[in-house]
Amino acid sequence: MSRKSWTNCSTPSIANNVKGEQLWNKNYCKVMAANFSLFFAFYVLTPLLPLYLSEHFGATKDVIGLVLSGYTITALVFRPFSGYFVDSFPRKTVLMVCFAAFSIFFAGYLATSTLLLFTIVRTLHGGPFGALTVANSTVAIDVLPSSRRTEGIGYYGLSNNLAMALAPTIGIVIYRFTHSFELLFWIALVIACTGWFIDSTVTLPKKEATPQLSDKEERKNVLSLDRFFLIRGWLLGINMIAFGFCFGVLSNYLAIYGKEQLGITGGTGAFFMLCSAGLMLSRLQGGKTLRQGRLTGNAGNGMVISLVGYTIFILFPAISEWLMSSNTWLTFIGYYGCALLIGLGNGHMWPAFQNMTICVGRNNQRGTANSTILVSWDIGMGLGILLGGVIAEHLGYSAAFWTVVVINALGVATFFRYTRTFFLQRNLNPDVR
Repeated sequence: MSRKSWTNCSTPSIANNVKGEQLWNKNYCKVMAANFSLFFAFYVLTPLLPLYLSEHFGATKDVIGLVLSGYTITALVFRPFSGYFVDSFPRKTVLMVCFAAFSIFFAGYLATSTLLLFTIVRTLHGGPFGALTVANSTVAIDVLPSSRRTEGIGYYGLSNNLAMALAPTIGIVIYRFTHSFELLFWIALVIACTGWFIDSTVTLPKKEATPQLSDKEERKNVLSLDRFFLIRGWLLGINMIAFGFCFGVLSNYLAIYGKEQLGITGGTGAFFMLCSAGLMLSRLQGGKTLRQGRLTGNAGNGMVISLVGYTIFILFPAISEWLMSSNTWLTFIGYYGCALLIGLGNGHMWPAFQNMTICVGRNNQRGTANSTILVSWDIGMGLGILLGGVIAEHLGYSAAFWTVVVINALGVATFFRYTRTFFLQRNLNPDVR
């Protein structure tokens, strides 16, 4: 098959950007609003579910961890198949079904009366969540003008980041005033249904034609693993596993490490608020380089910034002790400064890697490309949660976070030594580099 037939984000030259191709068209704005609703409904409950399980069902810490982990596992299982369905069936239909299922499960929380029923509902809920994130991001790519696609994918993540920054705080405030989990479940249900309605008004362009395949090629294509995982982007996926591992350790063991090693209590919320702020700032700052097609440069800058953030994070207790500083301000500056750096780094890195993965696949593999990058991140997060806990149990939390620095450094070295060349050799879009 010729290279031309594989061309993915076949954009006109960026220098010759078509006049009138608006980035912020109404369909793109609708998809972003729906994505905000999706993640707001998810994050408004996330910090309070452990408390709900403990208060209403008397669940112990290990049981709470087991119940909540089912959501992530199911999402991970569903994502590769959702990429296949998004690429093989009408995307609007797939999106509507996934969003409807995701919304309905919030009503399931209201109906559960036992811990077993809640566990079943929560675990099954991960399926439509995993599929919906793939479907919605793929639709966002479809409604973007081709000449603004790389830039638009970067801005798309702002809706996730904004929801991540606002929803947990709003959920906690509502609970403090009402002490009603039922109200929170209703809020999540209403917001999710609002997102479904917004997506229902999106108009998708006509699906781009793909090359005709022979019967033999079609049979091979149906059976190919490439329908579920983008084999052409495997090294990009390996890199994302490494970076997902780092964030998995950080997000799950930050509070305990901050309390035991740094003497910081109650600062986890502020840490993630700053991390989210860094994510949003980097999306805005990186828009220009993405518009210019400088994907590898954006990814490289982001990875290095994140590595600096993780390194300072683990070094700061030693630096404070070496300086024999009795003031806590130094520790606080390092702690919260690292949050901003890690957010800035990840905000540059993530859209660059998503764009690179999309640009090594065909037009009809956008869903598979999106699921590949999300699955890779999920695998890394899962490994980080699992191995981070094992390392912390036997060697302490400092050793767990030193492992994060080492894995992150290996990911950066792999990118500059191998992955960048790997991408450039397989890139199907001549306007990015």
